[in-house]
Amino acid sequence: MQRYFNTEGRCRPEEHYMVRLDDRLDRIKRLYVDRGKYFVINKGRQYGKTTTLMLLAEYLKKEYLVLSLDFQEIGTEEFEDAGNFVRAFTQIVSAQIRKLGLLDLQAEFLQNDAGESLRELFTGLSALCEAADKPVVLMIDEVDSASNNQVFIDFLALLRRYYLDREERPIFRCVILASVYDIKNLKLKMRTEGEHQYNSPWNIAARFQIDMSFSAGQIVSMLQEYEEDRRTGMDIAAVSECIYAYTAGYPYLVSAICKFLDEEIPNRTGFDTAMDVWSREGIVEAVKLLLNENMPLFDSMVKQLDLYPDLRNMIEQILYQGRQVSFSPAVKSINLGMMFGFLKEENGHVVIANRVFEMYLLNLFIAEESIGSEIFLYGQGNKNQFVMDQRLNMELVLEKFVEHFTDIYGKSDEKFVEAHGRKLFLLYLKPIINGTGNYYIEAQTLDAKRTDVIVDYLGEQFIVELKIWHGNEYNERGERQLAGYLDHFHQTKGYLISFNFNKKKKTGVKRITVGEKQIVEAVV
Repeated sequence: MQRYFNTEGRCRPEEHYMVRLDDRLDRIKRLYVDRGKYFVINKGRQYGKTTTLMLLAEYLKKEYLVLSLDFQEIGTEEFEDAGNFVRAFTQIVSAQIRKLGLLDLQAEFLQNDAGESLRELFTGLSALCEAADKPVVLMIDEVDSASNNQVFIDFLALLRRYYLDREERPIFRCVILASVYDIKNLKLKMRTEGEHQYNSPWNIAARFQIDMSFSAGQIVSMLQEYEEDRRTGMDIAAVSECIYAYTAGYPYLVSAICKFLDEEIPNRTGFDTAMDVWSREGIVEAVKLLLNENMPLFDSMVKQLDLYPDLRNMIEQILYQGRQVSFSPAVKSINLGMMFGFLKEENGHVVIANRVFEMYLLNLFIAEESIGSEIFLYGQGNKNQFVMDQRLNMELVLEKFVEHFTDIYGKSDEKFVEAHGRKLFLLYLKPIINGTGNYYIEAQTLDAKRTDVIVDYLGEQFIVELKIWHGNEYNERGERQLAGYLDHFHQTKGYLISFNFNKKKKTGVKRITVGEKQIVEAVV
């Protein structure tokens, strides 16, 4: 069977094109397992946690007895009391031992009846670890499914107790839990009579510092294997860098883009050869398809934004206003965004984790804002005039935006324009390019004074700088910055929108030359 790119469930090297994780597995073994650490792989959804655990279990099996469990095997009702949980946990441990072919060990484990209590369960687990001929590693995936239950909190507390006493009584050499939510920060359920209080049931966990994302170099290695089989003629390094630029190495997004390139883009107009498909233009098309997919990763993102309005508000301010948020994990909204994988820390500030997430969030916010938006309706009503011979006339877009912005918001105060100006341009632009083109904000230039929007339309790129007016000197410096920035994108023409609060300003569009670059500047 020919290998393929997989986005459903675990990836297997013999079946799927995937990034090889040997270096990562070796580091986990040396830094954590061999040292007897207990730790949590705490990453966002579809970040490769399950695949990593599966491959790690195989990697460790020569030196360790690995019990690889999944808490999704235990029903919700079985977490409701200790007796049900103990019976369910005993069954899946027993099944794991049998699966490994250790029938004598399984029989011995079952003879040590785990009983009905967690204390008795741990007595049996201790006996199991003592009888095993290798150190025992316990892996538990999908720990989130248990995190709201007191039984799970009690289970963690006993793991901690045995960890602290392991020189006196045998227990697991290493425990690895995998989840989205940070187990160390669980809000513990307390029984009504206040009998149990655990200040920190998992404070013995080592900090897990292995990067789970893919580097551009790792993507190169995966595509080299694909190229050996398919002979597309692609520029592997350039394609890898482009995929990384959109995904920042988020494992699911990398696989999803490659899957679209392999399976769907070849059937589309304009992609006649494999080299056409595996190109920047092909990746742009694949990202467009990805953003229109109804997928669990995006569904989860919307759900979390609904549950945590402070997180949503912060992300909107970062995207629309260029707000620079100082990084601090102690701030709840920042901590949540990092935990879910939406945000990351960069140079001491909070930024959106990758370009795909940024584009999805912008599309989501713009779609919600578009309902009843006058400026959106103007863009939607006039969209046909902006495209001729399948080319977008960005200069005309700016001219009409100035005209319509002045009609609708010309009397608005400075505070309103500064807070909403950039959002209003994106609202105007969205219906014009929707379905054919896309845009994203260039994170490197995102700040309170300046934002660059990169527009992709049928293989053509447009660089549009949006900035707040801060005097002639600042404006001229901005023009020079844009001219230099155009070099990065190999463009000779750029576009500049200045939101000017000077009462003597002259609105409209002018064309200027900076060096060898042409800049169309709109003042509103």
